[in-house]
Amino acid sequence: MSLQSVLDGTAAFLDHLGLNEEPFGIHYTDAKPENAFGPKTGAPISRELEDRRELDFQAVLKTFSCVMGNIWLARKKHGAAFISPEEYGCMGGAYYCSMMKPHLRFIEHYVSTGYEGSPVHGERYMPNPDAMREFMLRVDPREAPAKYCVFKPLSQFTEDDKPEFVIFFARPEVLTGLFTHTVFTTGDMECVVSPFGAGCTSMVGWPLYYKERGQEKAVLGGLDPSARKFMKTDEMTFTVSLELYEKMLAALPESMFSVDGAWRQVRKKVERSAKTWGETE
Repeated sequence: MSLQSVLDGTAAFLDHLGLNEEPFGIHYTDAKPENAFGPKTGAPISRELEDRRELDFQAVLKTFSCVMGNIWLARKKHGAAFISPEEYGCMGGAYYCSMMKPHLRFIEHYVSTGYEGSPVHGERYMPNPDAMREFMLRVDPREAPAKYCVFKPLSQFTEDDKPEFVIFFARPEVLTGLFTHTVFTTGDMECVVSPFGAGCTSMVGWPLYYKERGQEKAVLGGLDPSARKFMKTDEMTFTVSLELYEKMLAALPESMFSVDGAWRQVRKKVERSAKTWGETE
């Protein structure tokens, strides 16, 4: 499917869904986008430095910048966000977005129970470092095919620069439509998954995981407490590969959106939700 066909189909899809924000696309490129939101160059990080106790965590934290935070700014300004091996911002985000391998052991403790006798008490999202390590080794993002992982509105891509994944930002009523249409497209009752992970894991790490295994899965995200401050109230993410997205667009004419069924009532609730949140045009 040509990019123009994808954009035309997206316009129709957004109209069916009642969503007034176009989805973002993700791709890897060696060209840094202009005027994009991203981290500053940080101190060197690697497992090797960590094992030798030569990783300067204080220096690393001085340039902390969340992937979700930069995407939030890009959404507000209708621009792009990025992360790279040198401009990584977040030690976890660098791993989940394929900017570094292997992951830092620090993350195993930080996301779980911290270090005994240390002021780092941990986020307590995982019960212990072993459980967090198992998760990190499971998601295991591939090595990046290019220097930058870039997030930007779908309409800013070109035929020579197509996205690898498509991300929707939506509240439950719209997610009802995304979820049901993905099931209709695939015929798979388990085609939407929501595994544990950071906000960027749900948008990059897990979608890569399923794509590398040839599994057509949509990933429902936004459940990371640390990422919620960079999302609208009640909002979630919904990420699919471009290949699955093209199938979803092709299936629109035969979908529930084309008949006078339950979706018509849900669509009215979408409009009420947008009005409630002051998002009507």
